[in-house]
Amino acid sequence: METNFNLKHTIDQIVKEKSIDKTIVLEALEQAVLTAANKKYRNTRDLEAHFNEEIGEVEVFEFVTVVEEVNDSYKEISLEEAREEDPEVEIGDSIGMKIDASDFSRIAAQTAKQVIIQRVREAERETIFNEYKDRVGELINGIVRRFEKGDLVIDLGRAEALLPHKEQAPREVYRQGDRVKALILDIRLTTKGPQIILSRVNPGLLEKLFEAEVPEIAEGIVEIMGVVREPGSRAKIAVYSHESDVDPVGACVGMRGSRVQNVVSELRGEKIDIIPWSEDIARFACNALAPAVVSKVYVDEENRAMEIIVADDQLSLAIGKRGQNVRLAAKLTGWKIDIKSETKAAETELMQYASFDGSADEEQSEEEAGQVEPVVAASEEGVEE
Repeated sequence: METNFNLKHTIDQIVKEKSIDKTIVLEALEQAVLTAANKKYRNTRDLEAHFNEEIGEVEVFEFVTVVEEVNDSYKEISLEEAREEDPEVEIGDSIGMKIDASDFSRIAAQTAKQVIIQRVREAERETIFNEYKDRVGELINGIVRRFEKGDLVIDLGRAEALLPHKEQAPREVYRQGDRVKALILDIRLTTKGPQIILSRVNPGLLEKLFEAEVPEIAEGIVEIMGVVREPGSRAKIAVYSHESDVDPVGACVGMRGSRVQNVVSELRGEKIDIIPWSEDIARFACNALAPAVVSKVYVDEENRAMEIIVADDQLSLAIGKRGQNVRLAAKLTGWKIDIKSETKAAETELMQYASFDGSADEEQSEEEAGQVEPVVAASEEGVEE
């Protein structure tokens, strides 16, 4: 009786601790006992195992066919013997005879235990996978547990996740026990169980951090239109307000910069430019190049390219350190951006004018000599001779 109570207690404990459906545990237990029974009887009998909830034990039944004359004692039973169990049984019926399950050897019992453990692990893995499979793109907190060849193993509570080396931001250093906030990048079901992949470099991390800090974003008043990052160094985020009286940039910055500062701190000092999004691509590009001030913009719609002119003292600011500012602006807008100083642009324009003027003089002299036809020039107003 003590053993039965312990078995019921063990089952209830597994269900509670592992958050696994009780049916799965009982099926695993029945299968384990059946495996042990078949091993003992060398698969010579038709056996079934069922957990009896009332007495708290797994009962094993041997199924035999009722016959007039028994030829195989493992699979057949005489009508006379069968009616001792069930008076209404007839020839050809199949009946289940309960056998003593306590007679299993120690090895058989150990086999049953191993099968239970295996099935419980499989069920636990499936439960974890189902819990996290729809959470890709979410922000999650964890604790650094150990290091594996540059990768970090993060404890999420009920599961472990992997923060690969390539998904760690440069110059970020972690120690065992440190808390980590990361983006769930992917979840894969492998032979070893579900593998949850995290990221600290994905642009989605920046988006989710702002969503957590800025109520206007969470409520849908302010919308994030684009995010680009060079992790650990600099990022740009384009925002737009659906309500005219709400400043999207101000909402993200917060009172005295408190909101954006919280995000910067979480990203270990990564500089963040918050930019107002505009449907006008020229205006959006000017915003994206902030803090540089733009003088002129020439847009080539067909090639999705822009030539942007800035004052001489704004050139290095517009380009940024090692071209970072203009590179991020190009990624954010999705257009090719070519930046020139006003002096360089004026020189180029002068050279083009001089070249055109020289060609015109030459063509005019040739025309006067009667060697060529008059020049045809194309303009927005039409074609002129």
